[in-house]
Amino acid sequence: MNPAKPGETARTPWIVGVSGASGTPYAAAVLRALIAAGEAVDLVVSRASRLTLLDETGISFRDGHWRDDLGEWLARGADGKPDTFGVDLSGVRHWSAGDLAAGPSSGSYATKGMLIVPASTACVAGVALGLSKDLLQRTASVTLKEGRRLVVAVREAPLSGQTLRQLVALDDAGAVVVPASPAFYAGATHIQDLVDFVAGRVLDAAGVPHRLYRRWSGELGGGARTD
Repeated sequence: MNPAKPGETARTPWIVGVSGASGTPYAAAVLRALIAAGEAVDLVVSRASRLTLLDETGISFRDGHWRDDLGEWLARGADGKPDTFGVDLSGVRHWSAGDLAAGPSSGSYATKGMLIVPASTACVAGVALGLSKDLLQRTASVTLKEGRRLVVAVREAPLSGQTLRQLVALDDAGAVVVPASPAFYAGATHIQDLVDFVAGRVLDAAGVPHRLYRRWSGELGGGARTD
């Protein structure tokens, strides 16, 4: 676990925001890795992302049953197979996306930072413009104004000029933009490997240790190895 900074406790959480872009397996991989690293997690699942999650996995995410629904989601592999992973949710706290009085809506609520994965273009625009239409956007604005780490894993193709300008604005504001773009040099042999590579790069940007992918060692041909 990362050492606590001044004003933080050992269980100061990372905020994970899930927007409506396609790519819910990326969010699941990031959440599992944060939990495995011993990090506390505060979760915000936007209304739009619940439609995407239902479409991509068949899982309905309900505020009143969030723990059961999250457990089912995180147990599912990127290939759609259920019960692929075992996850302890004791360190996870859920906040409703419509609750603008939630803890993360205030700068006085201590967090280590925020990861938005995946980030839709609508989410990028809202954060870049400083909007607070829901708790996800409000928390992102708070994260920036408090000078905390904000990682935005944008998932869209192609990118319009307008979205590119908004991503530059986020970079200028101090956010780290991580395109959801898998690489192949790590020796991927399964869809989960490609998902884990993107999740790993998100966590790299946040400074959270993980073992989600094989790092580049300077040895050509490493991506062809199967070990």
